[in-house]
Amino acid sequence: MALRILDRVVVFDYGEVISVSPSERERAELVAIAGIDEEKFWPPYWAHRDDLDRGTVDVIGYWARIAAETGADWSASDVQRLWAADFRSWFTIEPGTVDLLAELHAGGTRLALLSNAGFDFGSPFRYSPIGAFFERIFVSAEMDALKPDPAIYLEVAAELGVAPAELVFVDNKSVNTDAAAALGVTAHHFTGVDGLRAFLTDLAG
Repeated sequence: MALRILDRVVVFDYGEVISVSPSERERAELVAIAGIDEEKFWPPYWAHRDDLDRGTVDVIGYWARIAAETGADWSASDVQRLWAADFRSWFTIEPGTVDLLAELHAGGTRLALLSNAGFDFGSPFRYSPIGAFFERIFVSAEMDALKPDPAIYLEVAAELGVAPAELVFVDNKSVNTDAAAALGVTAHHFTGVDGLRAFLTDLAG
């Protein structure tokens, strides 16, 4: 099948749009490797995530911050295992979204990816099979900005050679779609594949 949206670039978020949320088993595995109570683990895990995604702290520094706040004493191998388990947990895909990407690509629709993510995600995004669907992949750590900062959407539009009004943006967080819409972007708050398909089909006419 093919789905063609003319004169627009459709920009997709990655986490919880193309991917699904980490499972309970994956979350439990991460806590088990950390060797600390989950009540202590998750607050610093999320508190420092923006700096990781902004590129102001690297992966080793990120896990060092969590260790410092929780009192953990992780070896180098522990940190590698934590990183690997965390990384893997974000690569289970939502099949319906990936199939929509394939349909859009087959129809000649221009596609791009914009993800709040650390430097370590850049190459997997670009060189995994889904990377072939996108003409550009934008990773926040490489851009010195995070969604919903308006600057990140303006940079994406400029790099793609279009005005914000020529972008279509899909994200699972309404704060991100609202910020894009304020710039004139056509935005869709993703809550499921059926709603996304209906939205894209309507745009395709």
